[in-house]
Formats: sequence, C-alpha cells, structure tokens
Amino acid sequence: MKAAVVNEFTKDLEIKEVSVPELEHGEILVKIKATGVCHTDLHCKTGDWPVKPKLPVIPGHEGVGIVEKVADGVKSIKVGDRVGIPWLYSACGECEYCLTGRETLCHDQENGGYSVDGTFAEYCKAPADYVAKIPENVSFEEIAPILCAGVTTYKALKVSSAKPGDWVAIFGIGGLGHIGLQYAKVMGFNVIAVDIHEDKLALAKKLGADKVINSIKADPAQVMKEEVGGVQAAISTAVAKKPFEQAYQSVKRGGTLVAVALPNDELPIPIFDTVLNGVSVKGSIVGTRKDLQEAIDFAAQGKIKANLTVEPLENINDIFDRMEKGKIDGRIVMNLS
Repeated sequence: MKAAVVNEFTKDLEIKEVSVPELEHGEILVKIKATGVCHTDLHCKTGDWPVKPKLPVIPGHEGVGIVEKVADGVKSIKVGDRVGIPWLYSACGECEYCLTGRETLCHDQENGGYSVDGTFAEYCKAPADYVAKIPENVSFEEIAPILCAGVTTYKALKVSSAKPGDWVAIFGIGGLGHIGLQYAKVMGFNVIAVDIHEDKLALAKKLGADKVINSIKADPAQVMKEEVGGVQAAISTAVAKKPFEQAYQSVKRGGTLVAVALPNDELPIPIFDTVLNGVSVKGSIVGTRKDLQEAIDFAAQGKIKANLTVEPLENINDIFDRMEKGKIDGRIVMNLS
C-alpha cells in the first residue's frame, strides 16, 4: 500500500510502498478514504515535543474509511462499516482514568500516527473498540477534521464550565479554532474570535462570531474587559506562547483558561492574580470516545462544517511547509480513495 512515512525528524516524508498491516485479536482493517492533516502531524515530523514518536512512523489521526476486514474478537464493527480512526487509538481500559470516563489521561494509551502507525496511508488497522462510527449522510472529506479538530475543541468547551449566554473567546482561528467557534455557537455561547490575520477574522465573522479582534492592532484582554467585562472562558488553540498569555489575561474573575494547542514553550501564570481572581487554568487533550460521538453527531446534523481544501497524499510535504508558515485556511484533508 502507499503511505507517507516519517523516517527521520525534520526531513521530508517519504511516499512509498509499505506492507498492509496484519490484524491481531480485536482489530479491524480500514481502507482509508480521506484523512485530515493536523498540527500534531507536523510535530510528529519535526520531533520537537518532549515525547517523541516512534520511527519510522506513518502519521495521521483524522482518518476515515470503510472496514475491509475484521479479526477474531470484534463484535461491534462489521465489514462495510464507515469508521474513523482518532488520536486516542487505544487505552488500557482498566486504570482509574479509564474507569472514570477520563480515558484520554490513561498512562498506557496509544496514539494514532504517533506511537503507532496512522492514517496517511491507503490502509490502517485499529482496535475495533476505539474507532468511531461515521453516519452515512456525511462525506468522508467533511467529517475527517471532526476526528481531532472537532472533538478537541468541543471537549475544551465542555470542560471550560461556561454556560449558555456566557462570553467565550477563541484564540487562533485556524484548523482547530474555526471549528471550535462553531461548536461554541451551537452550545449557546457568545463568541469572540482572536487572530492576527484579517482573512481568518473574516472567516470567523462568516461562521457567526459575535466579535472579532486582531491582536496585532489591539490588546484583546483590554478590549474584552472594556466591552464585556472579560470572558468566562478563553480557549487557546494558537500554537504560540503570546496567545496563551493574552487568553489568560482575557478571563474574568472566576473564569477559566483552557489550554489546547501545544507550543514547545512555557506559560508563566501569575500566582497572585490567579488566586485573587479565582481563575482556573485547565489543560484539555482531545476527547473520549463519548465526546467524539457527540462531536460527530453535531456535524452529522449539519451544524458544524470544516472550512477545508482537499488535496492528494503526494502533497503532504508542501502542506507541512504551508502549515509552518501559517498559510493554511481552515483544514486540509487528503483524499486517498
């Protein structure tokens, strides 16, 4: 099968023929039809995170397709089903986190396209218990970004503790942020979109943002405090230190900063202000299988639509180049059918 492979950190991915994976007990083989490209895939290539992927590795964790084969022990999935393979490839199912509905914190989890081979390939295997079922009424291309960008921002909004009618700020209207903005509106929040690019702010307005702020032209924290008294929750999806600092400063007393993006940096948190203002700082990593199904349901109802461009697998190195330069509008999905 054809696949895009990271052989060495920082080097271009190699498009080459590799063996179709062999199934083990409880696994399924999926013919990948489409797969989204996430910033995490770029980190897989560069190897700049503290936790390194195994090499060689096939990236990709927004892959959707059709089940071609099932192994012994598979009960809930059958040949011909439409499924998606997410970042949470598997978890132990037995630890305190798995047993309390927090499986994304499991110490023994595997992650698609990072610790195990992912979906930048014509075929990908996965544990049947951890794939998501994809409704018939959505195309593979349009649903692919929900497998990561969608569920990640949806979960971040859920853990923010914001309530319908509250003001919520989304920092970074990129691949995650432009989808998170839509979930925020569906969930009943008033939304402020923050970015440094006017075209992305224009997209935010089109998607229903109640206010937009160019953080180069104005201090977003000052604007938010003057106009709405600060936000109840700030969701930081921009892969840079500055937006995280601005997001923290934008939160009102008793509010929450939810850290989503993963820049290789540190966030200085002022202890005095955090204590005095009762501010919460939370990290939110993707979502559980239940979160993912909920996120998919919203998209299947037509309430969430990724702004996407479809390209072939052979473009992956050019896609990564554009991603590093911030020149991607929304999400890119690669077609493998």
